Amino acid sequence: MQEIYIGIDIGTGGARVLAVDRAGRVVAQATQEYPLLTPRPGWTEQDPADWWAATAACLRRVTAEVGPGRVRGVGLTGQMHGSVFLDDRGQVVRPALLWNDQRTQAQCDEITVRVGTDRLLALAGNRALTGFTAPKLLWLRQHEPDAYARVRHLLLPKDYLRYRLTGEFATDVADASGTLLLDVAARRWSEPILEALEIDPAILPRLAEGPEVTGFVTPPAAAETGLPAGTPVVGGGGDQAANAVGVGLVTEGAASLALGTSGVVFAASGQPGHVRNGAGPGEAVAPPGLPEDSLSTIHSFCHAVPGMWHVMGVMLSSGGSLRWLRDALYAREAAEDRQAGREPYDRVTGEAATVPAGAEGLLFLPYLTGERVPYPDPSARGAFVGLGLQHTRAHVARAVMEGIAFGLRDNLDLVRALGVGVAELRITGGGSRSPLWRTILAAALGVPLRRMAVDEGPAFGAAILAAAGTGAYPDVASACAAMIRTGDAVPVDPDLAARYAELLPVFRQCYAQLKTVFPQLAS
Repeated sequence: MQEIYIGIDIGTGGARVLAVDRAGRVVAQATQEYPLLTPRPGWTEQDPADWWAATAACLRRVTAEVGPGRVRGVGLTGQMHGSVFLDDRGQVVRPALLWNDQRTQAQCDEITVRVGTDRLLALAGNRALTGFTAPKLLWLRQHEPDAYARVRHLLLPKDYLRYRLTGEFATDVADASGTLLLDVAARRWSEPILEALEIDPAILPRLAEGPEVTGFVTPPAAAETGLPAGTPVVGGGGDQAANAVGVGLVTEGAASLALGTSGVVFAASGQPGHVRNGAGPGEAVAPPGLPEDSLSTIHSFCHAVPGMWHVMGVMLSSGGSLRWLRDALYAREAAEDRQAGREPYDRVTGEAATVPAGAEGLLFLPYLTGERVPYPDPSARGAFVGLGLQHTRAHVARAVMEGIAFGLRDNLDLVRALGVGVAELRITGGGSRSPLWRTILAAALGVPLRRMAVDEGPAFGAAILAAAGTGAYPDVASACAAMIRTGDAVPVDPDLAARYAELLPVFRQCYAQLKTVFPQLAS
């Protein structure tokens, strides 16, 4: 009887449970949505009880389909940075604050002052950003002191599921990297940061590596989920690290491009990115045309693979920019296409394909919802530069696709500036389905792209970690080699790449010229 490994992904929109066999074949899956709470503008919260209810329902469906006796291990992944506050009885104190909650800028400023910018980068590997966990804890202490006084455990979203499944308070070092409380190089909680922020280390969970067994499914959890009691549950990883495992990024320089609402350039590294060969944000040189401090916007986290780290650049509106274009300028046609069973984006990319590279002098800045890398600027906005009488809707479509590609090139160049060599990018996400966009991206980024035969997202990586951690394979690399299959490659078109190399410096000048305008417009 073929053994089965389960990956659980707690996303922002819903839970996903994936069951795969030892060869990496998907044998069952289930999803269930849950609500997003927005009590005030800029605030985003969720009730952890909703995560558990959705996950338990998905697990019951999946285990019923595959047979619970075949399940050998469970891996966890999910949205990073969220804060789950539990009291001394393990009960939720208040709804969890999520990764995209924006209420904590004042606390980020406080953290920067208390710890110091250079020290924060040296220890945590990252700036203080509103999405991270530490500022959420400070916000709770300052704004809801009664709730804060009840907190005895601080967990990340997927780790609340671990607690419900196993009764254990634990997390993995990859997900913990996004709290701003971890010494990323040492892979342990940072005593200097905790001391500076006056945070009791007793509330933090035990740390584990991605494939490390952290506990076993309890009889009560088994009754609710259909999982066999005693099933091992491994550390897992945050969604980006788990997704990287799912596409095989387990060796030095292996890199990916994830095209969702946001765009993520991810590269595995044998050293912490911010201390790599002495080429950290304080020593390395920013790429031409980018701000001198832009290297500090690259995230440096522990990988879900033991002994590995990763660097990661995030732009906020990758596929989100293309969706805006479709909804704003192709709404009628998109409705017709959906009615006829056609893919609405095919019309957008089809028109863009009729326009030459460079869209006849039209550039697009893809900062529709602010930006993170290389410009940590919440007031930044999208812009068309160079619009003329010759331009049509097709030119606008081409410019949007190219502007996203240039924004991702900014991220890739910063990763390379930290000394991580990238020879190829494995491309995942909805945007990877467009042949034109793949061609544009390969040329603008200057590296070949490789598609995946199976693109199942973070849950697949979590299942691989479960297979490695429960003995099906000796390590994560061996599990990836056996369970992952790649697809076709997209080469770099040299003529197209030369054209984009001419336009990239112009693209980078645009933000520099407009950055003082954006705050005025926002106000």
